[in-house]
Amino acid sequence: MKKDNRKQKKKRPKILIIHGPNLHMLGKREVQTYGKFTLSELNEELEIIAGENNIALATFQSNSEGKIVDKITNSDFDFLIINPAAYTHTSVALRDAILTRQLPAIEVHISNTFKREDFRKKSLISDVVLGVITGLGKLSYISALQAAISLLKK
Repeated sequence: MKKDNRKQKKKRPKILIIHGPNLHMLGKREVQTYGKFTLSELNEELEIIAGENNIALATFQSNSEGKIVDKITNSDFDFLIINPAAYTHTSVALRDAILTRQLPAIEVHISNTFKREDFRKKSLISDVVLGVITGLGKLSYISALQAAISLLKK
């Protein structure tokens, strides 16, 4: 049997970013709370950062809890960044999906959920992820991506 002396191509780490319900309305919906940027603009910025760091990036947005659960449980990734949006406060299914994967994850929110209605102050997700970044607008996602990249490179 011949030895293959070619260097094996190292697999690039992959980060999955999930945007929950109504985030497809960024730039149109409550701009005083969520900002003027669109989801497409946000994803483009995140893709640039990932590319500069040799990270594979996949983004996904859905208004459907089941589709988000399917994405988490059926996708190939090394790190999850998730904005569960309204499901933050209600979804045991998302919590269980994250726990099932046993992969590092960060929860993000554009608005400061602690400065909003009382029901938004409780997250069913935050205690099963590495950390939570909230209230920094687009920078919440950028900070989460930079943290994920740093953690993956360790």
